[in-house]
Amino acid sequence: MPKAKGKTRRQKFGYNVNRKRLNRNARRKAAPRIECSHIRHAWDHAKSVRQNLAEMGLAMDPNKAVPLRKRKVKAMDIDVEERPKELVRKPYVLNELEAEASLPEKKGNTLSRDLIDYVRYMVENHGEDYKAMARDEKNYYQDTPKQIRNKINVYKRFYPVEWQAFIDSLQKNKMEVE
Repeated sequence: MPKAKGKTRRQKFGYNVNRKRLNRNARRKAAPRIECSHIRHAWDHAKSVRQNLAEMGLAMDPNKAVPLRKRKVKAMDIDVEERPKELVRKPYVLNELEAEASLPEKKGNTLSRDLIDYVRYMVENHGEDYKAMARDEKNYYQDTPKQIRNKINVYKRFYPVEWQAFIDSLQKNKMEVE
């Protein structure tokens, strides 16, 4: 629906706005955000991408950084030109990236608390009798004996230390009862 006539106000020029700073901030916001914090903190916005990466000891184009040797070798020895190494002014960035890469990978996948409790309950009450587990009233999802066995095996694979401690505690309890 069109606006009523005469209701729009004319834009006035903002004389007190610093246009240079406004444009610089707009340019900086338009540039993509660098996810890696080490590179982001060492980045110089006045320089090009190639210059920034060269100062940090990183390659802009991996194909040019590590040239492939040609398979054809003729009788004449060809002198390979050594390109002058670019000066690494910010080696700490490369060191931090290497240190971060050498850290062990975190184990991200875990089992749900419900599944752990379910497996422990079934093994505690039924031992290795998977058919009895399938008939148990706590088998809400009506798992078959093979599905229950697979769930127990997954728990064994994910938490081998906890599984062994659990089995040992069950053995102790059996000894005390008898």
